[in-house]
Amino acid sequence: MRYILRLQLRTIIQLSCEEPILEFKNWVDEQQIQLINLGADVSKLSAWKPVSEEVVVSGLQMLLDSANYPLLVTCNLGRHRTGTIIGCMRKLQRWNLTCILEEYRRHAGSKFRLLNEQFIELFDVDLVNVPPKCPPWFCPSPSQSSQRTQMRTEAM
Repeated sequence: MRYILRLQLRTIIQLSCEEPILEFKNWVDEQQIQLINLGADVSKLSAWKPVSEEVVVSGLQMLLDSANYPLLVTCNLGRHRTGTIIGCMRKLQRWNLTCILEEYRRHAGSKFRLLNEQFIELFDVDLVNVPPKCPPWFCPSPSQSSQRTQMRTEAM
């Protein structure tokens, strides 16, 4: 818990089917961290099914809200549900699909799930309302965009 304390979290988005243990809930309350459990809806489904579109959209809306930062997204193992939401976020950032799936597989290891990859591939980014003031890591600054354009022009 010492590492998590150093992060000075404001919000934890939990995607686990199980309710967090009482000790963890108490610790979160003591630290005045907002715990959002989006996994409760998932408990009705099999653990093998990908998260629902509704959960992903809700999670992404929270990820894009700067008021929630510093923020942590977690699930049981940090592979499948977390990986799916982060993969959809990468798609929203217009990453190349090959790069998105490579990142997902790097974190999921040999336990990757084709259903999650298919979910990421077919996810409709138009369902997510990107706020005008999103976190700086999500929205490239004008200087970064112009630097990229300049680098591409020079490369040609």
